[in-house]
Amino acid sequence: MSWADPQTMTLRWPDAGAAERPRHRDQTILVLTLLLVAVGLGMIYSASGVMAYKRFGDPSYFLKRQMLWLVFGLVCLLAVARTDLNRLRRWAVPLLFLGALGVVLVLIPGVGVTVKGARRWLRIGMWTVQPSELVKVGILLYLAHYLAKKGSRITDFWRGFVPPLVVVGAIVGLILIEPDMGTAAVIGLVTLGLLFVGGARLGHLLLIGLAALPVLYLLVMRVSYRRQRILSFLDPWSDPTGSGFQVIQSFLALGSGGVSGVGLGEGRQKLFYLPEPHTDFVLSALGEEAGFLGTIAVLLLLGWFVARGFAIALEADDPFARYLALGVCFFVGFHTLINVGVITGLLPTKGLTLPFVSYGGSSLVVNMIGTGLLIAVSRHRPPI
Repeated sequence: MSWADPQTMTLRWPDAGAAERPRHRDQTILVLTLLLVAVGLGMIYSASGVMAYKRFGDPSYFLKRQMLWLVFGLVCLLAVARTDLNRLRRWAVPLLFLGALGVVLVLIPGVGVTVKGARRWLRIGMWTVQPSELVKVGILLYLAHYLAKKGSRITDFWRGFVPPLVVVGAIVGLILIEPDMGTAAVIGLVTLGLLFVGGARLGHLLLIGLAALPVLYLLVMRVSYRRQRILSFLDPWSDPTGSGFQVIQSFLALGSGGVSGVGLGEGRQKLFYLPEPHTDFVLSALGEEAGFLGTIAVLLLLGWFVARGFAIALEADDPFARYLALGVCFFVGFHTLINVGVITGLLPTKGLTLPFVSYGGSSLVVNMIGTGLLIAVSRHRPPI
């Protein structure tokens, strides 16, 4: 790293001319993705079988739906991986607009699908999609395009730093109305992370962070169920059958697994004790059945994915490609850290899935698109 300004941090990237060599698609990132998805399919079937049989009379109900989404996700992955980066860059603003439109449609009564008090989904035929997941792709492309275009002008507060915050902030505000604070938090963290590596002044970032604190206080402490989550996070056993129930059952699942687990398919917490064992708390179910060793193995795969993504970013010749790869790494990394923090009681319950592993079609497709973007960056080289 080098300091070009007392308040600005920039990363030392390879010179464009030093990397004008033929490149091939990154096979490692694809193999890691397929391994994680395979683990996810196994755990979705194991964790949801009993619940699916009781609700739908088919223990494979959730597995079948996830596999259909996986097929669509693989098609998207291959299509994105074969797309030229210049074309992807031209799609940045249109995709951002379409994603924002989807988030707006969700909020219209009678259009958005409400589940457990949250209106986050749109129904398309027999399927439901979550626009707040899909908008991540538009935001990522937009930020990569914006940072590549602005370059060092990002240090200008009003003309460089504020505009992307206004655009992304408007979308985050809509997501908060759904409400979906977890997704909004991840998008905010990724935005600040990309602005940081793009050369924004540290003083500007700290100013935005301080300005967000009162808003965060109002969003959390002035909303009863969120305030209760914070209190339960501090002491889950104060309400063991209510707001503290999820994390306590997660503790029991992880503790029961020990070092090597009770055996695949033999977990008990998924038997209507652990809420959402195939989505938000799939890692808890995995911890019970595969133990500490199995859990660490999955986290190492996710860590390897992020590390490989950073390596692809460092090798990129083009600023747009570089920020694109970094954005994918930030999204996967922040999602993983928050999910792990929730199931281990280090963070309040957020409702965020574990990338590639948890059940959820929109989330899986977006993660597969992220893999496709990393492959596209790895095979890109400027014309000679």
